[in-house]
Amino acid sequence: MKFFGDRKFLKNVAVITLPIVIQNTISNFVGLLDNLMVGRCGTDSMNGVSIFSQLFFVFILCVWGSSCGAGIFTAQFFGKGDHKGVRDTFRIKLYLVGIATIAGAAVFLLFGEYFMEKFIHESDSVGDPVATMRHAKDYMMIMLIGMIPTALGMVYAGTLRDIGETSVPMKAGFVAVFVNLILNYLLIFGKFGFPELGVKGAAIATVVSRFVESGIEIVWTHTHKERCRFIEGAFASFKVPVSLVKEIVIKGIPLAANETLWSLGLTMLNQSFSLRGLAVVAAINITNTMANLFNVFLFAIGESISILAGQLLGAGKNEEAKSTANRMIALSFVVSAVIGGVLVLFKDLFPAFYNTENEVKNFAANFIMQTGVFLPVLAVVHGCYFTLRSGGKTFITFLFDSVFVWVFIVPAAFVLTRYTAMGIIMIY
Repeated sequence: MKFFGDRKFLKNVAVITLPIVIQNTISNFVGLLDNLMVGRCGTDSMNGVSIFSQLFFVFILCVWGSSCGAGIFTAQFFGKGDHKGVRDTFRIKLYLVGIATIAGAAVFLLFGEYFMEKFIHESDSVGDPVATMRHAKDYMMIMLIGMIPTALGMVYAGTLRDIGETSVPMKAGFVAVFVNLILNYLLIFGKFGFPELGVKGAAIATVVSRFVESGIEIVWTHTHKERCRFIEGAFASFKVPVSLVKEIVIKGIPLAANETLWSLGLTMLNQSFSLRGLAVVAAINITNTMANLFNVFLFAIGESISILAGQLLGAGKNEEAKSTANRMIALSFVVSAVIGGVLVLFKDLFPAFYNTENEVKNFAANFIMQTGVFLPVLAVVHGCYFTLRSGGKTFITFLFDSVFVWVFIVPAAFVLTRYTAMGIIMIY
């Protein structure tokens, strides 16, 4: 049990990790069903949603990164029993996320169409560029409304997780994903007297579910002040200690910059892949949807390392924090190896559920296989990232994460897709 800890350790990990795993599994499974339902409307609809979703992903990580710098301090304050410190970090999160949301909305309104055009290229047999762009714009205009509940929900859910209340975001996620699933069925296909809205229906369902999820988290927090002591007087004043703001900015700017640049790097990577045609755009959409479903344990372990190690560091238990992180990384590697094996074995089965061309399915099967093989390595990298982050080493994570993507991966994809005849499978 040296590498994985004793029964007590595994129980503590399970208490934090399993609610996150369950929430993300359900959320991503419904996301898969959502993706399949949009895909029933045709490859153009699926590609339109996929293209804007890649840009929206940058916004999501920008908001998440903006609040994560404060989240490091939240876990440490809670570990010391300093509820005022938790309250101050909560307020700072609101400021940072508010700024990120306003900036994100402005970028989408002014440049959204320009960015989406960069992903749409002619291909021999798959997809209509004009129809794809129309669906992407329809989806974007409705999804902009969902930016507010998405951002606000991140602040509340993140703070609740930082103080160990992981079951609340999980339950809110349960309700939200089922609301999303039901509305998708009703509004995409026009069932039970509802209008048949296609891509617009999918966007409306997503926005409503975000309001539901954030609403549950907000109401629960304000009605359980005995367990969320940070919320007492949280809005009585918006003053925050300048010294704490400076600390969070110093730690948080590399983290926010890292998440934003990393997500932009992945978006640029996919933009390079899109030069090989709309069939590749559709295949990567399928691959990412499946990967998100199977990566839930890996990401939950990372977030749990941040919470548990952060609380132990805040309590001055440095050696215990090291041991906890190492054991959780080892556990993540083993589980991810098993999950990766499942992806490789069933690589042809997953794309078969989509109503799309054989060319798309063949690309997706190969991409899924590569994802499965690499999953155990990703588990270790991800665990190390959150271990460094829990101790405040955000600049190092910035170098290993975003700088590596922009210095090596993005330029390689740029050159290979534009200046060689290499096939997309080898490039990927």
